[in-house]
Amino acid sequence: MSATSLGAHVDEYLRLRRGLGFKLERAGQILPQLVSFLEAADASTVTRELAIAWAKLPASARPQHWAARLAIARGFATYLQTIDPATEVPPAGVFAVRYQRATPYLWSAQDIRRLLAASRTLTPPLKAASYQALFGLLAVSGMRVGEAVALERSDVDLDAGLITIREQIAKLEKARLVPLHPTTVDALERYANERDRLCPTPRSTRYFISSIGTALTRSEVAKTLRKLTTTLGLRTDTVHPVAHQLRHTFAVRTLTHWQRSGVPIDERIVLLSTYLGHVSPAESYWYLTATPELMGRAADRLDQRFGAHS
Repeated sequence: MSATSLGAHVDEYLRLRRGLGFKLERAGQILPQLVSFLEAADASTVTRELAIAWAKLPASARPQHWAARLAIARGFATYLQTIDPATEVPPAGVFAVRYQRATPYLWSAQDIRRLLAASRTLTPPLKAASYQALFGLLAVSGMRVGEAVALERSDVDLDAGLITIREQIAKLEKARLVPLHPTTVDALERYANERDRLCPTPRSTRYFISSIGTALTRSEVAKTLRKLTTTLGLRTDTVHPVAHQLRHTFAVRTLTHWQRSGVPIDERIVLLSTYLGHVSPAESYWYLTATPELMGRAADRLDQRFGAHS
């Protein structure tokens, strides 16, 4: 198999996987590098030895970086082996890496109120209005930051009380509808009126705009939140609140409310998963481990169900 055909197989692999909903941005960037590496080694296909050697670049990187590269190579090699039996799939676990999902920072209701109040003090007034509305929406909807800043005006239907997360902006291109509470509709309507008054001719059609009428960016949101949380004393050497954690907080609060109300989580988890735009309910179950209260209540339920038979 020539390097040219290897490159064509990379293109086909990415096309097929993306057709299933995977974005594969990182894979699209580095798999051509793997092809070049194989070409330089005069190899006609992927081998375990070459895949591992390529993954371990640069040599100064951390094992987590190498493991991520090897995982991408493994995915491609597994596909390629169905076409070329001579292809070798590199083994998993080559690099000693222990993945542990970080425990999310959970915003208290008081700290969210403080954040929104501090947002209102930003200057100029349009910046203040945009960030207060954006952070408020993230807190009550569980939307991803990228989804919120990418909303077009036409995506927000205040009459129907619905936000449309289009395929183009949703993770894994999984479109969904986000229903809004009437108080949220009122807040977004106030923002829209103020936005249009302060900036009648914006340079962007996005729902949330910057102080100069352009689309907000994720980096700008992160910078602004960092400044606000530092001023509020919420950011310390060990605590680093980020906007995405407002989504975590929403999910945990929802599960906590269900548990306190005696609602069977197993029957409702699909609703939460769909609402949040998760690929499967398994992603939503992870939030059960986010707080001691949720873990404790889950343990109590297991004990009630199986304790008598132990």
